[in-house]
Amino acid sequence: MANPTGEQFEITRGNARAVITEIGAGLRAFEVGGVPYVEAFAEDEKPPKGAGQVLLPWPNRTKGGQWDYQGEKQQLPITEEARGNAIHGLTRHEEWELLEHAESSITLAIDVPAQEGWPVPLRATITYEISPRELVVTHEIRNEGESPIGVGLGTHPYFRIGDVPTDELTLTLPASRVRPYLGDEQMPYADEQDVEGTEYDFRSGKLLEGVDLDTAFGGLAVAEDGNHHHVLSHEDRELLVWAGPDFRWAQVFTPDDLVGRGRAVAIEPMTCPADALNTGTDLIELEPASSWTGSWGIRVR
Repeated sequence: MANPTGEQFEITRGNARAVITEIGAGLRAFEVGGVPYVEAFAEDEKPPKGAGQVLLPWPNRTKGGQWDYQGEKQQLPITEEARGNAIHGLTRHEEWELLEHAESSITLAIDVPAQEGWPVPLRATITYEISPRELVVTHEIRNEGESPIGVGLGTHPYFRIGDVPTDELTLTLPASRVRPYLGDEQMPYADEQDVEGTEYDFRSGKLLEGVDLDTAFGGLAVAEDGNHHHVLSHEDRELLVWAGPDFRWAQVFTPDDLVGRGRAVAIEPMTCPADALNTGTDLIELEPASSWTGSWGIRVR
């Protein structure tokens, strides 16, 4: 049986190590000094609950898989059958091309052809670069077609601080806005609202014990370095998930049943929220032959 994540690519620097997959160009492992900081999975397993995957050319859900492009209705394949939506883009189960593999960095690429539900071809690259206490991920998307197109991008890593139970971690988010989770509806997110005075205000940090989220956070404050800072901490240990200014959203997901971990937490940097192909909210607009580049990263402090 073929490996569901394809070839495995390791990068190292000092005592830091990461593993990237050929299928989906996903992040399968990141550790420093042997301490894991993302939820890893075996190389012969499918990424559980989307672990480490790249979500392109849209993150989260497109309602009913339908959207309009220049007055023509588009129908994407339904990939979330339970709700009848198209979820997490077109590339996470596809083979990416290896462009360059050095000791501490790797670059992969994929062509997204015009196809059913997606009318404009794209080319995307991703570069992972590791330093002794940080992993930097840089994305580029290029419009290869003859018409403009709005695109989105997200990632789906689950984070940990070694063996500390998820419920003992404190989550801090710079978000002033939220789209709360509604449950079993086809598009399960409420309209955007203010976090002030609600359970969704994580600006001063909250312990994850008792917190249940599958929630999009927006209105992200910008730190002095020009990035958004999402932080997991425990006592004197801290994991910083930073994201560039175009990553205006972060989805936080706290499942109880991640394979190999149980209770887990995903912090998903996204350039746009769910159903952005219909609403247009924070889509990256690409003219023909133009490109967009954005970065995010993981820093152990």
